[in-house]
Amino acid sequence: MTAAAKSADEVKRKRDAKRDAIVLAAAPHVAFDGWGEAALIAGARDAGFDAGTAKRLFPEGAVDAIARMAAIADREMIKAMEAADLNAMRVRDRIIFGVRARLEFLTPHREAVRAGLGVLMRPTHAGLMARITHTTIDEIWHQAGDRSVDFNYYTKRGLLAAVYAPTVLYWLNDSSEGCRDTWDFLARRIDDVLKIPPLKAKVMNRLETLFKDGPFKMGPFRRAHGDVRMRP
Repeated sequence: MTAAAKSADEVKRKRDAKRDAIVLAAAPHVAFDGWGEAALIAGARDAGFDAGTAKRLFPEGAVDAIARMAAIADREMIKAMEAADLNAMRVRDRIIFGVRARLEFLTPHREAVRAGLGVLMRPTHAGLMARITHTTIDEIWHQAGDRSVDFNYYTKRGLLAAVYAPTVLYWLNDSSEGCRDTWDFLARRIDDVLKIPPLKAKVMNRLETLFKDGPFKMGPFRRAHGDVRMRP
């Protein structure tokens, strides 16, 4: 690596570290202020930066911050999966572990996640929500050992999407100790998807439209042909 490349990497590393610190510090403020400028400025000050730094690092405001929060959660999920003995688990349990690891990291920031979903559900942000969801689901499958390069790539991710989305909604309102009701719900949803062929067929048919022509259009077999994920 050249000196210039090393310098650029170091600049990016420091910039990303600032973005992470501001987003995580802003999360508690989101419950009161929403994902907006006020929360980001408060987070910047809590993290030791000024308001100008927040505006410079998050030029798109809430959208940038929400995408960064999702990337942080994915990174922590990957760390947890890499540290676990996944080889000792069934594939089903690896998937459950990944979803749970991500939500456990986000549990202290649950209200920030709720507010973020409110922003992402607006029609103007449908594409971003699709990309964030695809990145998370793709990472879970990849860490679980999936290396499919045919239509199974889409099928597996679509089936997990049918589990992941309702699990997140359940988790947002779960008041049980340690979110145990959410983990039970997640396990049941995984088992239901695996044992109901008609649902699998319906998801496969829908996937063909979504991935070829719809909002999830990403280009074929990303893992085999290069990384096209959004990484804010």
